Amino acid sequence: MDPEALRKYSALHPKPAGLTLQYGTAGFRTKAEQLDHIVFRMGLLAILRSKAVTATIGIMVTASHNPEEDNGVKLVDPLGEMLHPSWEEYATQLANAEEQELQKVITEICQKAAVNLHKDASVFIGRDTRPSSKKLSQSVIDGIQVLGGQYHDYGLVTTPQLHYMVCCQNTQGQYGKATLEGYYEKLSKAFMELIKQSHCSGEGQRHLKIDCANGIGALKLSEMKPYFPQEVLIHIYNDGTKEKLNHLCGADFVKVHQKPPGGLDMKPNERCCSFDGDADRIVYYYKDTAGHFHLIDGDKIATLISIFLKELLAKVKQNFKMAVVQTAYANGNSTRYLQETLKVPVHCVKTGVKHLHHKAQEFDVGVYFEANGHGTVLFSKAAETKIRQLVKEEKDDEKREAAKMLENMIDLINQTVGDAVSDMLVIEAILALKGLTVQQWDALYTDLPNRLLKVQVADRRVIDTTDAERRALTPPGLQEKIDALVKKYKLSRAFVRPSGTEDVVRIYAEADTQENADALAHEVSLAVFHLAGGKGAPPQP
Repeated sequence: MDPEALRKYSALHPKPAGLTLQYGTAGFRTKAEQLDHIVFRMGLLAILRSKAVTATIGIMVTASHNPEEDNGVKLVDPLGEMLHPSWEEYATQLANAEEQELQKVITEICQKAAVNLHKDASVFIGRDTRPSSKKLSQSVIDGIQVLGGQYHDYGLVTTPQLHYMVCCQNTQGQYGKATLEGYYEKLSKAFMELIKQSHCSGEGQRHLKIDCANGIGALKLSEMKPYFPQEVLIHIYNDGTKEKLNHLCGADFVKVHQKPPGGLDMKPNERCCSFDGDADRIVYYYKDTAGHFHLIDGDKIATLISIFLKELLAKVKQNFKMAVVQTAYANGNSTRYLQETLKVPVHCVKTGVKHLHHKAQEFDVGVYFEANGHGTVLFSKAAETKIRQLVKEEKDDEKREAAKMLENMIDLINQTVGDAVSDMLVIEAILALKGLTVQQWDALYTDLPNRLLKVQVADRRVIDTTDAERRALTPPGLQEKIDALVKKYKLSRAFVRPSGTEDVVRIYAEADTQENADALAHEVSLAVFHLAGGKGAPPQP
């Protein structure tokens, strides 16, 4: 490490006085103008991580569904997973170090994580379409070059595409080719093979309107269009040419406001979907003939995929263990449907993709989705090997056909992370293969009415939870109060959890009617306000 070069470059990316940021599930996120020193230092950290694990590391410059003026940065580990939790701490230390301490902090990280600075290092870089992203990715490159690492800049890509590239590179091409063409070819080939196995023509079914949140998804879908078969007609809206990123559109807007995005004209019973700003989340929706809006969120996506996979697994007659992983935010009726009707085990974990991903790895087939539309399916190495073997060797036609479908599903799904493009193709293939309309899919179960609220508090750390965030341990008396309130309503439940990023407590409530869900959420928010140090005026109904 050249201390002089480090000092010189660090001075070009100065840290604003008094600014401290925390590396969370989404990496660092804040106003774009406060990020320059952070991305420079993450360039440094990516090189250290790469040397520590002797593999290529990814760096993505994006703030996903946040407003256009924000930006962020996150690191991608060797198999396309999120950065290891122990390194999240190093990221926070390095980001918040004063300039004169930078070298000392780097040396400490090298000692703690046994980093050999003489090893080679390489980093893949990607960015979204925000006006600030290009300049920030240039600062990442400065950080990489100070520590003498190799890099490949993919430029504009979706977040899941960068995760995919990193995984391809580190599996020596076993997962696929680490190029955009490789990604488009792998997904489109698997999709076409699946559609070929569909016996119903359902021609009118294949029209799909897609709201791309005025983000990177629009660019990449347009590039992928030539790879799609004739019968798939995708219509791209909110493509970023006119409006601002995520403004009144995108998966997050649709899910939170329970209404269609601007810039997309919906006719009754048309299938529509929305990506978020960096294309790692997707939700579907439609309007019925009476003009009512119906949202199909991550819970219902997980249910559709589970039905399809469970049928195929039954046909191949292997003892594969399958499960669905959810968070406490999953709608109670989705959990009931999966457990009681489908008879699929459901596991609940703490909020945050890394917790879902980790749990899903315990099964041969692990389906995980957050209600917000971020999710994927993981197949164990053993299950994948067995399925590919059955395709080659199985004599029984029905078994071999089912194994072939599973093999195509394995290739179509981006197993590294939730991927709106890949998930959309999975859903479209399943609807075509099962001859389902969007209304029939929606009718699998009815969501329980629910309400999300938040209460500002002086310090979010006063709330401590257990049982996958479904019960509050502190402050004393809060959980007993919630239990008493829940008893007042039918089919009800409620939980509270501290935000990961701000001094806010998030409240979720569901009940048999919207009126009751709203009332329960309000009463719980009052309890939080009084028992957990609420700020300002008490919540109003």
